[in-house]
Amino acid sequence: DTDILAAFRVTPQPGVPPEEAGAAVAAESSTGTWTTVWTDGLTSLDRYKGRCYHIEPVIGEKDQYICYVAYPLDLFEEGSVTNMFTSIVGNVFGFKALRALRLEDLRIPTAYIKTFQGPPHGIQVERDKLNKYGRPLLGCTIKPKLGLSAKNYGRAVYECLRGGLDFTKDDENVNSQPFMRWRDRFLFCAEAINKSQAETGEIKGHYLNAT
Repeated sequence: DTDILAAFRVTPQPGVPPEEAGAAVAAESSTGTWTTVWTDGLTSLDRYKGRCYHIEPVIGEKDQYICYVAYPLDLFEEGSVTNMFTSIVGNVFGFKALRALRLEDLRIPTAYIKTFQGPPHGIQVERDKLNKYGRPLLGCTIKPKLGLSAKNYGRAVYECLRGGLDFTKDDENVNSQPFMRWRDRFLFCAEAINKSQAETGEIKGHYLNAT
């Protein structure tokens, strides 16, 4: 209940014992670095460091091992998937002592899961905003997801909404790339929503990716 548990498939470099490789993975993905620094003495490394607590060979594979690492919950920001994965699967994959590394499994304790508050509201609020009740909401993701200009993206949004959809949405890959900046997409999507609402008499929506 006090640790996040990760299982890594590790292939050490020739001459590197699996115990050393497992310890290196645990250290590099928590408090360790490539050398000893004087600031190590300013904190309790024993409290915060990851620990490789078990190693077993992969059956049928040469020089491959499953290394089990425990990370104290205090290493992670509450409610942050980004911070958790950046810590566990960040620069450790470029560690020179390893020939190959793969995250095979992750066990997250209930205490950490409870720090994720979830969406601020549910489907009922979306129905209220769209004024749509008694039937499924109908929407789609704009395609192609990458490459459209903001103007053409807005045109696609309009055609979808005018054609009968309740909402459209950005793909998760769409952010603020050179071919379509976020502000430009926002303006053209707003224009598409307003125009389709005026022509259909219905409330329409578009979900913009703000991550």
